[in-house]
Parts: sequence; structure tokens; C-alpha cells
Amino acid sequence: MSTAGDSVRVDAWLWAVRVYKTRSAATTACRAGHVRVNGERAKAAQPVRPGDELRVRVSGFDRILIVKQPISKRVGAAPAAEAMDDRTPPRDPTPVIAQRDRGAGRPTKRERREIDRLRGRE
Repeated sequence: MSTAGDSVRVDAWLWAVRVYKTRSAATTACRAGHVRVNGERAKAAQPVRPGDELRVRVSGFDRILIVKQPISKRVGAAPAAEAMDDRTPPRDPTPVIAQRDRGAGRPTKRERREIDRLRGRE
């Protein structure tokens, strides 16, 4: 699993630990500036070593990953989890937005109470 040295390309590592589905997607993310290694923008060929901190923007959210093992071949989910330490803070739950169907008519008394409860006006 490890390479000959103790470092591996950042795009290959992100692909190997299953952050991105393809290596080309990881390379594209590096080019777009969505990957930072120890606080600095990373090029795709930049080496990562154990202990490096990566901030990766995936679907609008930053993931904070610490490299434990430099691996270059794609591995299963369990070995991938062992190769990194995920320090991403938990996301806030998405708020529930109440919306009625257009043309549904006036809300009943029961529906009005549910709408008020959702909006926090009890």
C-alpha cells in the first residue's frame, strides 16, 4: 500500500482514500484551488507526508483530513479510513422548510397549528 518513499502525490492520495471518485476529479479540484496542504494551495503533484493537514472542499463543505499513511493505490473503505484522520466538524442539520402545494386552498385549523409550530410561533 505504501510507496517506496514516505510521500505520495496529493491527487493520488485523495483518490486512494476515496475522497474523490476519480484521480482526474482530484486533479481538477487541485487546479481549482479546492485543496490546501498545511494552509497553502496545493498543486496536483505536491507530495503529502504523514502528519500533513489537508483542507478539501467537497460539495460546498470543507473536510479537514490528517494524513496517517501515504498510499497511492486505491483501497477499500476500511483501509482508507485507517490512512487518514478525519477532523471535519459535524455539519448543522438542514432546516425544514414548510411549503404547501399551490392551489391547495386555505389550510385547516390543524394544518395552521402545524405551520405555526414549524415557524416557532406556538
